[in-house]
Amino acid sequence: MNNKIDPDAIREWFPALRSADILLDNAGGSQVPRTVIDRVRDYFVNSFVQVGADYPAGKRATQTIDDARRVLEVLVNCGDTGHVAMGPSTSVLCARLAQSYAQAPIPGRDEIIVCQAGHEANVGPWTRMAAAGYTVKWWNIEHQAFTNPLDELEALLSERTRILAVPHVSNLLGRIDDARTWSRMAHAVGARIVVDGVAFAPHRAIDVQALEVDWYVFSIYKVYGPHMAAMFGTHEAFAEISGPNHFFVDPADMPDKFELGGVLHEGCAGVLGLPDYFNFLADRPDRTPFDRDTVNRAYDTMTDCELPLQRQLIEYLRTKEQVRLIGPLQTDRSRVGTISFVHRSKSSKEIVLAANEQDIGIRYGHFYAHRLASALVRDPEDGVVRISLVHYNTAEEIDRVIACLETLL
Repeated sequence: MNNKIDPDAIREWFPALRSADILLDNAGGSQVPRTVIDRVRDYFVNSFVQVGADYPAGKRATQTIDDARRVLEVLVNCGDTGHVAMGPSTSVLCARLAQSYAQAPIPGRDEIIVCQAGHEANVGPWTRMAAAGYTVKWWNIEHQAFTNPLDELEALLSERTRILAVPHVSNLLGRIDDARTWSRMAHAVGARIVVDGVAFAPHRAIDVQALEVDWYVFSIYKVYGPHMAAMFGTHEAFAEISGPNHFFVDPADMPDKFELGGVLHEGCAGVLGLPDYFNFLADRPDRTPFDRDTVNRAYDTMTDCELPLQRQLIEYLRTKEQVRLIGPLQTDRSRVGTISFVHRSKSSKEIVLAANEQDIGIRYGHFYAHRLASALVRDPEDGVVRISLVHYNTAEEIDRVIACLETLL
């Protein structure tokens, strides 16, 4: 293995990984590299003032916000097609977006299609639009194959569809779905598509232009950054809504009109630590300008690290007759390392708590995909056992997990 994907070299970037715990709850939030931590600390020491002021510290603070936005625009491949807004979480950004659409009705566009496989962040806000007179339609998954049937989506879409809300990857199933095809189907009837990329973004490079999406939202704190979220929107999509910010914010001022009360300043500082780490993963010199080549090469490294680990774990679980994998059985690039399962006689809670006692950080439950869990398992509160790995996990850690599960399953 070359230095670029040497697990020890990667793990040296993450102070939290020095503990004895095995951290396999990464779909709930990844660890952060030291450069992110250093940037946050530096901001608190040198620039912790309000933005917009003309004195030196104020100018530095303002530049921090602007620079962070540029990093995120490169991360999603925004180009000149739209803007990236920031917020405290994906749940908040989706709620603001749905509220904005509810306040900007279009006669004859009164239907919302919501994918059953979605995280509640991109489900609940759209279902609540029924109170504003919208008809909510469900695009249900095929429960045995865990797929989203295209013929059902085609039947649901019509000239009345305003929004199609879907996950790029279900945070229970782990399968990468064809968001570009869904975008084209929505656009064919004049609808907008909102894609939740939270479970995709830690594993693969986002390309909003290639996906042809109107809206794409993800959690930065699950992509090795601080506890924030980001949302891409095209110029045309942003122009349709007024946004939730104060009345004196110019409606044409995008994306500021969407960032109610401003953004997390120290979080933006932390975002500026991500390019250093991505350059390392891309095997590029320090301080190389952050560009799409760096993003793509860095994610290629992540994928090369993750695929053997997910294959190791899935192939083991498939040998257990009492285990049902909740998601695709494939171990290739068509899925990410978010792996869920249930046991036919033991509760998910029982398995997870026993693993936790051995310093293995995994969890059980519905993971905010409550509607999907309700359709797939006996008790959505007990839910599934979810093991979510990313590129900084190691084969040795998976060996320990398998040894633990061998006594439990």
